[in-house]
Amino acid sequence: MAADLSWMRERYEQLRSQGLDWNPPTLQSASEPRCIIDGQEMIMLSANNYLNLATHPKVVEASIEATRKYGVGSGSVRAIAGTLELHLEAERVCALFKEVEAALIYSSGYTANVGLIPTLVRGAEDVIISDELNHGSIIDGVRLTKASRAVYQHNDMAALEHVLKEHNGSERKLIISDGVFSMDGDIAPLVEITELAEEHDAMIFVDDCHGEGVLGDGRGIVAHFGLQGRVTFEIGSYSKALGVQGGIVAGSEDVRTHALNHSRSWLLSGSQPPGVAAAQKAAVEVLMSEPEHVQRLWENTDYFRGELDSLGFDTGVSETPIIPVMCGESRLAQDLSAELRKVGVMVGAIVFPMVARDKARVRTQMSAGLTREDIDDVLGKFESCGRVLGLI
Repeated sequence: MAADLSWMRERYEQLRSQGLDWNPPTLQSASEPRCIIDGQEMIMLSANNYLNLATHPKVVEASIEATRKYGVGSGSVRAIAGTLELHLEAERVCALFKEVEAALIYSSGYTANVGLIPTLVRGAEDVIISDELNHGSIIDGVRLTKASRAVYQHNDMAALEHVLKEHNGSERKLIISDGVFSMDGDIAPLVEITELAEEHDAMIFVDDCHGEGVLGDGRGIVAHFGLQGRVTFEIGSYSKALGVQGGIVAGSEDVRTHALNHSRSWLLSGSQPPGVAAAQKAAVEVLMSEPEHVQRLWENTDYFRGELDSLGFDTGVSETPIIPVMCGESRLAQDLSAELRKVGVMVGAIVFPMVARDKARVRTQMSAGLTREDIDDVLGKFESCGRVLGLI
């Protein structure tokens, strides 16, 4: 007799009754500023494709050429027989771009975090010190360790200093923070974190998946603050601003060698398809040679946030192309998202448990590919929907 799975249905119905279930829309075209979702043309404000590189001709052509030459897969994990020259070239270009000694590519930012964090600490004699709003992949990585754990209030450097002093006797101290926080769009005070880490002999692990291609002329938060060589582990992503897929660990040659030899998520995962590896290299090369993509992204970001604020919307503490429209109640955020989708604007409602119960919001994300006409169209629809729902 098959196992009784009625508990799954009951659990789902409980979620659905609270409006907390996921019903992902279906993308039926390329992820571009104007795309087709569930049969309707939409202006896309929910993609991580900040620089609109997912359809850049040079990136697409590099993927096609590599697939024709090498096929659709490598046939193995990289540790055994799956490392292609394309992977090494992509890592070389990435390290050059990030201005570090070396880089290692993972299948995703998630696997970089859950695979690398457990290798950096051993047991209770070590401590991981984490920002309270860190991404779920960091939390999962920390849970896989046996180290002592401490959490400090979001971006509160006095709290971080207090925790470091409390754990002064720990053998290894690892401070972990997002670079750009994905729900609020604010930036970690990495200069202060670095100074405290150096004072207390701690390692720094920064997850900059939403800063890659956005901050520091596209090089990320470490370059943004001029901290190259002082941040131990820099995690990035090809899956967001670079428009492709995959995770990045950047740092010293020692960091790369350690990750390659000890990180199970790297050792035991099939290597990236040739077309993806070629596209990774091409996307970084495009960003290095065409900095106007980053400039346009910030022009759109500053204009959109400024106009939303002028209309009376609350955009929280956003400093980046992640711009939340704060709603408070989950149902109100869901209603705003639904009304905007009806008029052709693709945005997602972010509700509990992803954020606190009274911090629900509609999260928007800017793209370099949006025109001023696109943005003005969106602003008009936000205004009309926001007035109907009493948000402004």
